[in-house]
Amino acid sequence: MLVRIMQADDVSEASVVHRKSFSRQSSSREWIEANFNAFPKVIPYVAELDGQIAGYILWSQKSGFRPEVVLELEQIAVHPAFRNKGVGKALIEDSLPQVRGQLSLQGSSLKHIIVTTRADNHAQELYRKTLGVEIEAVIKNLYSDDEVFMVSRHLTRHSRNQKSTGTDIINRLYPL
Repeated sequence: MLVRIMQADDVSEASVVHRKSFSRQSSSREWIEANFNAFPKVIPYVAELDGQIAGYILWSQKSGFRPEVVLELEQIAVHPAFRNKGVGKALIEDSLPQVRGQLSLQGSSLKHIIVTTRADNHAQELYRKTLGVEIEAVIKNLYSDDEVFMVSRHLTRHSRNQKSTGTDIINRLYPL
């Protein structure tokens, strides 16, 4: 499996993944295209497996381009034919070091990661394990149900003399 930055030629296949993954949403092509065109605010990646786009992930810089970036896992989706094959985990684990590299090119570092998802989404466990996020809040009836707001804090590298924040999973798993 190859996880790489999304290219213009990937938009159509990624749109199919979106449509098959998010039945309550519409205009899949427009959504993927808008996010693709928002680079570098949105940094989109795809997972390619057996010559097909198996999934995508959208990372979004929040509140402007800053020296320390609050990064949101805006959306992740895996085509139904490729689910339960580690595609979602690979999208997170393989794209995040590339995102850190992109941030470094703009003179930024990663400060926090945020994820919002439905309260009943089983992917919360994946987000905890791969990103070290913890639930900060539950927002009742936000979209189609309750939404969970998760955060992994203080990811900027610390000197050896500074006390660890306890959320350094990102730095251990995804070094620069």
